[in-house]
Amino acid sequence: MSDSKELSLYERVGGEVPLRKLVDDFYDAMADSPYAQGIRQMHPADMTPSRQKLFEFFSGWMGGPSLYIQQYGHSRLRARHLPFTIGVAERDQWLFCFHVALKKSDFSEELQGVLWQNICQIADHMRNQPEA
Repeated sequence: MSDSKELSLYERVGGEVPLRKLVDDFYDAMADSPYAQGIRQMHPADMTPSRQKLFEFFSGWMGGPSLYIQQYGHSRLRARHLPFTIGVAERDQWLFCFHVALKKSDFSEELQGVLWQNICQIADHMRNQPEA
């Protein structure tokens, strides 16, 4: 079997089923946590399309099938989020939800750490408001 360093993140998380669970746990944390209500309000009442888009984005971002690009073209991630006010508080709420989802996963501590490090970079990149 290949060394884990040669596997994509998509393969390391176990593919579609565990990735969908991670995304569902992320959005469940957003829906359930009073702390995350700031970012929850940025989403439609029915978060099903948001869940699907994040799953599709993560699939390609992690080295799996490029589902998001096939459906919508290049992610232009930051540009697509510019209509929303994303400062430190919103970034931290988003990261909180991701942290909750990671802790519910069956991923090893090492893999959780790798994902967390990468996700923190993405979350900080999405900020479009200066620090207060």
